[in-house]
Amino acid sequence: MASKEPTQAKEQKQKQKQKVLLMGKSGAGKSSMRNIIFSNYVAKDVRRLGATIDVETSRVKFLGHLDLNLWDCGGQDAFTENYLTTQREFVFTDVGVLIYVFEVESREVERDLLIYESVIQALEELSPNARVFCLIHKMDLVRTEYRETLYLQRDEAIREHSAKFSKDMSSYPTTIWDQSLYGAWGNIVHSLIPNLNVIENYLQHLAEAIEAEEVILFERITFLAVMSVTTEVGKQNPYVDRFERLSNIIKTFKHSLAKFTDPEFQSHQFTFGEFFIKTPRFNLILARLSNNTFVLAVLPPGEAELNCARINIANARDEFFGLDPPKHRSGRILRPGDQFGTLAPKASANGTIIA
Repeated sequence: MASKEPTQAKEQKQKQKQKVLLMGKSGAGKSSMRNIIFSNYVAKDVRRLGATIDVETSRVKFLGHLDLNLWDCGGQDAFTENYLTTQREFVFTDVGVLIYVFEVESREVERDLLIYESVIQALEELSPNARVFCLIHKMDLVRTEYRETLYLQRDEAIREHSAKFSKDMSSYPTTIWDQSLYGAWGNIVHSLIPNLNVIENYLQHLAEAIEAEEVILFERITFLAVMSVTTEVGKQNPYVDRFERLSNIIKTFKHSLAKFTDPEFQSHQFTFGEFFIKTPRFNLILARLSNNTFVLAVLPPGEAELNCARINIANARDEFFGLDPPKHRSGRILRPGDQFGTLAPKASANGTIIA
């Protein structure tokens, strides 16, 4: 029994550490999207980025215990040939995720697909359990009425060249100029998070405790939407891409705050504690929940409802600290009635709130 524990610990650690390959031809937009998501660039700033030379590696801590080892692979022909020949084992061994970027208006579609097929063959040989995501990028260059049709055509062609990965491969139409990039990367990271069911359970109980119509969990640095809980009322919201829109809006807001309040303008390090919006139809609160996360909650209107939610989110912070698995935590299993404290009485609406 004792011999199994180190093995299980090693497997758990491996799940939390993911080698991610970011590939595609030169100029497809790989480095631009990486810097927008992980380095807080805004779209207009990526124009000054140069081409990636060979492989640029970076480690990204995500949600505290998910460690992404991101390999941004230059897409020039000479580099791609090296990846597939002399560097084949070095590049494609122990890959957890392949993110392959296609430029939607490429004039060499067939050639792009053949190179992708060669990459898939190497991945199948050396990392057969990897997950594959394809981003059909720069969709803003296509006229709006043709985007859906062109995306579906490209998706079908990519699947035909995806071999054993075709069934489970996921593709997304993206551009750096709207929220689609956040939606795609949010889905990718969501699929990588360990202990996902545990985090979901915590979030569900928090939503019940604060009587929210909808609760969204965001990662602190990237502000990607990691998870959400939506009630029947929340499902009536007509904006199906609202999570990605919020990621984009909040990150831009955070960038602006950093620019005007941080002397050194390190927007990736800058953060805030809480802000809220009160309207006659609803309340909205965005608050830091742990070292690595923010929570956004949409609530019924009213001063008491807002203040009760603020109190209960503050009470929940200890339970969410680090979002670690239960065996690494001192707290007990979350229960709506006691984990987040009893909802503050209506009379407390005018009380002091510690955010």
